[in-house]
Order: sequence, then structure tokens, then C-alpha cells
Amino acid sequence: QVQLVESGGGLVQAGGSLRLSCAASGSFIKINKMGWYRQAPGKQRELVATIHSSGVTYTADSAKGRFTISRDDAKSTVYLQMDSLAPEDTAVYYCNAEIATTLRPYGVDYWGEGTLVTVSS
Repeated sequence: QVQLVESGGGLVQAGGSLRLSCAASGSFIKINKMGWYRQAPGKQRELVATIHSSGVTYTADSAKGRFTISRDDAKSTVYLQMDSLAPEDTAVYYCNAEIATTLRPYGVDYWGEGTLVTVSS
């Protein structure tokens, strides 16, 4: 059973920083793409950033220049460094990973339970 566990959320003042972490555990062959999504109250879930096993990254315009995604394959962990946070970044942040297992060698999407980030003005 593969699990994604997020950590690092919390309350921060506008202009501050937070670092989110998401660690994958369980039995799997390879982690392909990893990423972060967020869902603000009353809004749809939106993509924040992704990083492929090749190291290629994508960052949404709303996060570009402020958020940085990275991964440590030795720890099966993806990070999201968030700087210059603004109240509109307040949301539940979800970790997502496409993970290959023996039963699903081409990869299946897994989701974490989410971690709340609150930015006060």
C-alpha cells in the first residue's frame, strides 16, 4: 500500500515562507511525476507545481517566482518552498505522485490527505 504524507503547513504572515514536504512510503518500483495542488475555500483544486523524475519542473503562473518545487529521490520526498506568501495562497495543499508498482507498472496517481496553509494579512 502506497501512502503520501504531507507536512509543513501552518499559519504564516504575509511575506513569510513555508516549506512543505511530502514523503511516499510503501512498496513501489518508481516515482514518476510528483507535484503539489491546492484548494482554497469555495474554489476548485488547482495545480501549483510538478516535477518529473527527469528533473523537469512546471510552476503555475500564480506561483512562478515565489514557489520552488524539488525532490529527493533517495528519500522519496517532494518539497515545495513557498516564499513571499500572500493571503490568496491560503488553501489546503495536496501532494500528488504518479507511482509505478508491480501491479501497475505504468503508474497510478496517489494523493496525500492535504496540509493547511493559512496566510494572514
